[in-house]
Amino acid sequence: MIDNELNEESEVRAKEIANESTLDAILVRIGEFGRFQLFNYVLLCLPMIFNAFQSISYVFTASSVVYRCNVTLCDSARSEYWEPWLNFTIPSTNSNFDQCHHYAIIHSSDVQLKCSAENFNSSQLENCNDYKFRDHEYTIANEFNFFCSNEWKLTMAGTFNNIGQFIGIPLGGLLADKFGRRTMLAIGGFLSSIMGLIKSFATNYSMFLTFETFDMIVGSTLYPTAFLLAIELVGPKRRVAAATIITMFYPLGEALLGVFAKQFQNWRILLRVLYAPAILHIFLLTLLPESIRWLLSQGKEGKAVAVLTEAAHVNGKFVPELNFINLMESNKQKLEDNAEEIYPIKDAIKVFFWRIANCSLCWFTHTLIALGLSLTSVNLGGNKYNNFIWNGLIQIPGLLLPLFVMDSLGRRISLFASMLTCALCMAATIFFAKYGEGVELALFLIGKFAITCSFQILYFFTSEIFPTKVRNSLLSLCSMVGRFGSMLAPQTPLLVNYYEFSPQILFASFALVSGCLTLLFPETANKTLPTTMAEASQLSKNVNHRKCNDN
Repeated sequence: MIDNELNEESEVRAKEIANESTLDAILVRIGEFGRFQLFNYVLLCLPMIFNAFQSISYVFTASSVVYRCNVTLCDSARSEYWEPWLNFTIPSTNSNFDQCHHYAIIHSSDVQLKCSAENFNSSQLENCNDYKFRDHEYTIANEFNFFCSNEWKLTMAGTFNNIGQFIGIPLGGLLADKFGRRTMLAIGGFLSSIMGLIKSFATNYSMFLTFETFDMIVGSTLYPTAFLLAIELVGPKRRVAAATIITMFYPLGEALLGVFAKQFQNWRILLRVLYAPAILHIFLLTLLPESIRWLLSQGKEGKAVAVLTEAAHVNGKFVPELNFINLMESNKQKLEDNAEEIYPIKDAIKVFFWRIANCSLCWFTHTLIALGLSLTSVNLGGNKYNNFIWNGLIQIPGLLLPLFVMDSLGRRISLFASMLTCALCMAATIFFAKYGEGVELALFLIGKFAITCSFQILYFFTSEIFPTKVRNSLLSLCSMVGRFGSMLAPQTPLLVNYYEFSPQILFASFALVSGCLTLLFPETANKTLPTTMAEASQLSKNVNHRKCNDN
């Protein structure tokens, strides 16, 4: 009798020790967000800002500039962009002067050639050979003479940038899994800095595009790697806050990019200002600890325990050595078990084909609109730099709102409502932009806020509608398909050559169609995260369960 009680007590105590020896339990014990985590978290916020610089600096370096024909009969070295004689020398539409043509000069022995209306034939146009510029902005358009029929070459910079991301994000993930997340973060940021600085010395268009692509191949991994390191540093109760806060530094980086671009309007100088400080990424190899979870996944339990011991010491906490011993033993057993598991990715694609297709369309729509709106911001009326700064800042509340609506309204309704709001704002722009730049900017910012909100919801939603074993793979697949949207987004400004509001019509159409299709997704709020394919298939049934936070 006494022996049985002792055995039961021993078993209970053994379970308690095992529970206390999980990584999450140890993180709670050493402090979920102590001085150790705070110092490293601040360091990880910096790559997020630099990644924003790298990802979208082409908005200004490859921007089109405002120009008009240099009318040789009237212009001089001292003449300005606006001159009173433009009315009879250059055709205009809606108060905008034609950038590529001027009225033909009448050559006659009877007429003295001077800057007067009688010397220009308003029924005949000639192509421009030289140009006058309104602003002091100097981009690759000025550098390589990309005007009129060659302006499409400017938008290709954005497409090549996103091709680099398409290659770099999965490649960076594979290398981070093999060599370590800290290592990839430090080396990727350092190499991106080198690529950006070389790009600032580009002597021709091909060289610029080449290093724009290489820049993102090596640097696009900064965002996902810094994000993962940040949420792995903290305890379970602080992960949502940690994930939300660190993502805010990306739009903050966009806003800072607008500030720097406003101050440094020469594209070469701007690139050097943005990329030179990023060389300091290399010091993360000594300042940052390696990811504890990555060390454990590689069977490097000793190094993982060393990081945890240092964290406990810095935070002034004590963790019994037995907890570390049990963590190492359980991790070894887990690695052995995982080695025998089979990940049925092909079966999952067959079972969830329509769900994956719908999810991929949703990702495509979000990358197209989110990036497309950022690029459109510099073409709105008013100051392009201020518009872009607002474009970055409005994303911060857009990242916060989902925390308050996802559980109360549900993922599906929240996603649909956000996308519908974006579609309505884009459509409203067509009818109300005529009432002034302020109205157009307000509608634009509400639309940007809405698509940012829905994009944040989509990240959570996608991770909840697929089973555990294939969750990461299918999330990556949907994200990869979505990257095609960001490749096309840089071309959307060219649509204004056909109709002023063509980009808004495109964005509204995709947001409306894809938004309606999100209603076909199963609701995941207050439901257990699916572990098996059978459980994932059952999500569409209206059976609520207590949500499990760790699968």
